[in-house]
Amino acid sequence: MEKKHREPEKAYKNLEFLNSHEARSIRILSEFYEPMQRFNKQKVYDTIVFFGSARTKNLKDAQAAFKEVEEKINSLSGEPGPELLEELEYAKRQVFLGQYYEDAVELARRLTEWSKSLDSVYRFVVCSGGGPGMMEAANKGAIDARGLSIGLNISLPFEQSSNPFITPELNFEFHYFFMRKFWFVYLAKGLVIFPGGFGTLDELFEVLTLVQTGKVKKKLPIIIYGSEYWDQIINIDNMVKYGVISKEDRDLIRYCDTVEDAFNYLKEELTRIYLDTEERSETNI
Repeated sequence: MEKKHREPEKAYKNLEFLNSHEARSIRILSEFYEPMQRFNKQKVYDTIVFFGSARTKNLKDAQAAFKEVEEKINSLSGEPGPELLEELEYAKRQVFLGQYYEDAVELARRLTEWSKSLDSVYRFVVCSGGGPGMMEAANKGAIDARGLSIGLNISLPFEQSSNPFITPELNFEFHYFFMRKFWFVYLAKGLVIFPGGFGTLDELFEVLTLVQTGKVKKKLPIIIYGSEYWDQIINIDNMVKYGVISKEDRDLIRYCDTVEDAFNYLKEELTRIYLDTEERSETNI
């Protein structure tokens, strides 16, 4: 019996090959060109990026968790043990961080409303890492204002899944951290750093290094939001004091503690740099 002739599979349809070590460069390029195509299709050419912890609860949930621990302590006949007291302190700190969640929602909402009032379409679109916590807060604020909302998610074995407040066409999932970081910075015209952990610090200092060394040539307003938190975590002034950065490097950052201050600073800077000058369409990276 004659064998049926079978055409060979094209290389670009071969999933075993595309997921192999040899095709890594193709996967990296895919994480460059596929987002580019989607951004162009949606006419998104610049963003305001929000960084912050994936673990932060919204204020309502944080307060409910704190109340639950309080009730547990109040129901005891004797004094609470150290583990329960530690749980109470942790819950109290979550309430503290929960207020930053609400501030991120409000700031993203106000920035999106301002963006929508401009003559041009889709300027300064709110962008986050696409996950829960502070990232969710930023995306929620943008959606509350009926604007576009970008999420640059990353596949991780824990903790990170897309939040529900991202415009579907602008919901991305990256495999490579460095390609995700590229898209954070490439379109960014402003950054807001809310309280966070290792990932937030990594993103903050990578951007500061790129700006400090001139690898990012565009003017990029950078806000560190929440000095009560950040003053316990990093001390930029001491870095200047010890001479590991210059006094001018300190000026790369603006500390803000209220939504009003952060909004006004970004609005004024973005208007001065990108709306009243010829730099409005330049990426400069």
